[in-house]
Amino acid sequence: MASHPATRTRRGPVAYLVRLLVIVYLFLLVAWPVYLVGKNTFADGMDNINGILEDPDIVHAISLTVQVAIIAVIINTLFGVGISLLLVRYDFRGKRLLSAMLDMPLSVSPIVVGLALVLVYGGRTGWFGPALEGMGFQVIFATPGIVLATVFVALPLVIREVVPVLEEVGEEQEQAARSLGANAWQTFRRITLPSIKWGVVYGVVLSLARSLGEFGAVKVVSGNVLGETRTATLVVEEKYLNFDKGGAYATAFLLALVAVACIIIVSVIRPKEDR
Repeated sequence: MASHPATRTRRGPVAYLVRLLVIVYLFLLVAWPVYLVGKNTFADGMDNINGILEDPDIVHAISLTVQVAIIAVIINTLFGVGISLLLVRYDFRGKRLLSAMLDMPLSVSPIVVGLALVLVYGGRTGWFGPALEGMGFQVIFATPGIVLATVFVALPLVIREVVPVLEEVGEEQEQAARSLGANAWQTFRRITLPSIKWGVVYGVVLSLARSLGEFGAVKVVSGNVLGETRTATLVVEEKYLNFDKGGAYATAFLLALVAVACIIIVSVIRPKEDR
């Protein structure tokens, strides 16, 4: 069946030129650098990959990075969904200020974030550091500090994916469920969550990718202790500065592989009607 002339989109030379510019821009900025990382990783076959997987310190760094990323994603998902419901479903004084503050991690340098965490949770001069260490709980130069830094830099990603979906679906179905006797948890589990699930999934994927690749804030708060607080991104820097480019490329390739694989999997499994 032919489309109506009024709804038909005209594609002139300008549209094709813009599309070509976008493709070239993305190719040069994203695809080509990632390809070069993969190419250099396998320049000597599997030697570079085997080399980092046989090094216990690098394996520990990768394991620590994955653990921190998972913890950060869980925290940001729970917090993100709750804050999204608060911003969309309720009106209160200071709502705009809260929304603006949630975007702060996207505008503040990660180095500044790491320094701020040191000033607050540092062992000797921090506001809460001495009290926490007195109770036997170390934050800075330990795993909790890495988790805090990672949570902060990835904080808005789930929220900014879920909020537009909540605004689009409205609250008519939720009101209907409450009028039929459903409590808050039943309404959320049966009505709200199915409506926002793909927004949550995309937010989780973006948060995971951001958490795996965080460098600046983690470098400040971790202390970069070999075999203890060194993460995979710090391994990349250390290998590259020590002229072990094969190890740097291999570690970077593994991090990029996980992030890209998550995005591809979500794009494939998502139903067409929800895209």
